[in-house]
Amino acid sequence: MVLLVAVLLVGAAAGLVYIGRAYADAYILTLLALLGTIGVFALFALASGIVRFAGRDQGNPLLKAVVDSAFEGIVVTDQSGRVFYANAVYLDLIGAADTNDVRPIERVFVGDPGVSEAIYRLLKAGREGRRLQEEVRIPSPAGAPARWLRMRVRPLGPGKRDARMTVWSIADVTRERERQENVFQELQHAIDYLDHAPAGFFSVDGDGDVVYLNATLATWLDQDLAEVGLGSLKLTDIVAGEGAALLTTLPPAPGEVKTEVLDLDLRARGGRPVPARLFHKVAYGADGRPGPSRTLVLNRAIDEGHDPQRAAEVRFMRFFQNTPMAIATVDKAGRIVRSNARFASAFEAALKGDLRSILAVVNERDRPALEAAIRKAAEGQGEIAPVEAALVGSGERYANFFVSAVEEKERDSEAAIVYALETTAQRTLENRINQQQKMDSVGQLAGGIAHDFNNVLSAIMMATDFLLNAHRPTDPSFKDIMSIKQNANRAAALVRQLLAFSRKQTLRPQVLDLREVLSDIGMLLKRLIGEKVQLEVTPGRDLWPVKVDISQFEQVIVNLAVNARDAMPDGGKLSVRTANVEAKDAGRLGAKGMPNGDYVMVEVSDTGTGIPPEIIEKIFEPFFTTKEVGKGTGLGLSTVYGIVKQTGGFIYADSEPGRTSFRIFLPRHVPGAEELAPPAAEAPAIAGATAAVESVKAAAADLTGHGKILLVEDEEGLRALNARGLASRGYTVVEASNGVEAIEAMEREGPVDLVVSDVVMPEMDGPSLLKELRRRDPKVKIIFVSGYAEEAFAKNLPSQEQYAFLAKPFTLKQLVAEVKQTLAG
Repeated sequence: MVLLVAVLLVGAAAGLVYIGRAYADAYILTLLALLGTIGVFALFALASGIVRFAGRDQGNPLLKAVVDSAFEGIVVTDQSGRVFYANAVYLDLIGAADTNDVRPIERVFVGDPGVSEAIYRLLKAGREGRRLQEEVRIPSPAGAPARWLRMRVRPLGPGKRDARMTVWSIADVTRERERQENVFQELQHAIDYLDHAPAGFFSVDGDGDVVYLNATLATWLDQDLAEVGLGSLKLTDIVAGEGAALLTTLPPAPGEVKTEVLDLDLRARGGRPVPARLFHKVAYGADGRPGPSRTLVLNRAIDEGHDPQRAAEVRFMRFFQNTPMAIATVDKAGRIVRSNARFASAFEAALKGDLRSILAVVNERDRPALEAAIRKAAEGQGEIAPVEAALVGSGERYANFFVSAVEEKERDSEAAIVYALETTAQRTLENRINQQQKMDSVGQLAGGIAHDFNNVLSAIMMATDFLLNAHRPTDPSFKDIMSIKQNANRAAALVRQLLAFSRKQTLRPQVLDLREVLSDIGMLLKRLIGEKVQLEVTPGRDLWPVKVDISQFEQVIVNLAVNARDAMPDGGKLSVRTANVEAKDAGRLGAKGMPNGDYVMVEVSDTGTGIPPEIIEKIFEPFFTTKEVGKGTGLGLSTVYGIVKQTGGFIYADSEPGRTSFRIFLPRHVPGAEELAPPAAEAPAIAGATAAVESVKAAAADLTGHGKILLVEDEEGLRALNARGLASRGYTVVEASNGVEAIEAMEREGPVDLVVSDVVMPEMDGPSLLKELRRRDPKVKIIFVSGYAEEAFAKNLPSQEQYAFLAKPFTLKQLVAEVKQTLAG
């Protein structure tokens, strides 16, 4: 081509010599036009690929020889399907006579529906520049066996031009597929033989999932083979009781294969036990980790009735493995030789260790006692005293160990039999009972102390009232008297907390909706906890009503909120949540000691420092506090405990670092018949009561009065101050130190308008005095004063008895106000 172009150019130049000047311009223009046309067509041919310049790689004979002699058929096409290269193997696979008969793959298998879908996916991958592989079955004509072809597609190279070229490779894999099918059929035969063997077989991985179960064992256990291998069937699903622990606590043997023979009960799907003997084989890795197990199962229930010895063995096996007592045989050093399922489940950590020693499960301080008991058994001694020991691990656990000697010492390795009975629940119950008794004892003591303090504080407060009436604010001693009164009020508040703890304070319960109560005290809580703490109140929907003393319930929430605030010095979150708890759900909450029933739960949670586990059982004890001296009385939570208990509810604490939660369960209030009466019938009574209250409020400013009052009080100093205070307001006072003197005073002085009596007195107490007074004067009015709760003596009175009550300590103003209100009523 180059030589031809050169000759033409030389001839054109020579022609200029023979052409005249007149025709030279036209000749030159014609020649240039011709050359330009040839150049344009050449550029177009190069751009379209009609004409190419061969590169060095394409002309490399070594590469061409490698591709031509490849085992696979190779063909190179562009995206439009035009073939640029095909080796001899490809020509042979498609049955082409020569290179002129080469066709792209999509044309070779056109019309074959079994192959067309795979070809479509390969073509799509080739256009997108992806790699893809497909295996297709090609039917052969005239009854010949079908062929299997493996087709691959990939781009020619990473370059932009090479990416437009696609390389196809086709290999005949018929023999390979035949070998795979033969292996698969052999495997199917092996599985079929194993499935229908007269013995069961299963395999379990390290996570406890059953990865294989043969059909024989599946039939014995009524299991569905479709669930095997999906993680839904566990070892504990097919091994009854705690026998699974025996299979997972074999002593580790790094790099070895260990086989154990175990007699256990397997469990069918419906819970039916199947006695079996297991040949359990486990291979351990170099690090001691167990691999998947292989277990052969012999059904011992088959023909059990025809062999008395086998029946006896099965009965003994069931007794040994299913007893609630942990049993193990040990050598002289305490190493475990054999154990039952209960022992393996209760002391799994000891069985997994290298030493497998029973001493490893016992707290270090109790090991010498257990070692001594095993030593005595090894020496053949009998009647060895049981050993009570604490167990190692998280939480407090205890067990009694009963050690006995092995009578037939055929195996020197077995020196003693150890029976272990865990007593954690029993110890916990005993501790709880002891704690409850201690709390009750402290409560009785606190109530008695509070009663005596109330008498003293009443005298102090009454005396300070007289002193304040006698001194003007400008007197030098007025501030000292006010200080005495303020400190007496503080002491009275502490006494009220003691009474709340001892559950002997006076409550005024009413039916409440806790959502409204929490909404009302929300602002108070925000002021108490400060700006650093976020308050979140989540009221439950359709809360049931409860019957509580609203002031005491508010004190409970306030005390818990203050404690939560102190536990979050750097800020945090305080959450108050309420919800209904039905009887069917109450038992699942893990609230010990709370009977089933309908409750309304109030949960107060914070994100503070938490309560350490070692003191959480003591937080409700009076005077127990973790705060610094002078920053806490130790009565806050004990007061909460007492109020909740006196209301008939229950309180539980749960804490961990970063979260503390107090859950209060208040009984659901079910209205009685009198509460369900029509509102119209009660309207006049309510209106009358309201009018009476309004009239008393109107007269409350004037605390003077007249009438004869019988004052009964065994504390002489307090009685004198009360008599003096009533007399200063215009009343005639007759004094008595107990109930007997009060009866004599009434016989001597005649009828009285009002009786003000203490409750606890020598010779005759307040309730007994009221009964005697009712016989003499059924209309007599009485006010009981006491440092104990009203409920403490109200149960000794008739249910319809009318009386007023004033809790000690009280001021002179409170006494005369109650007297005037009772006389007016």
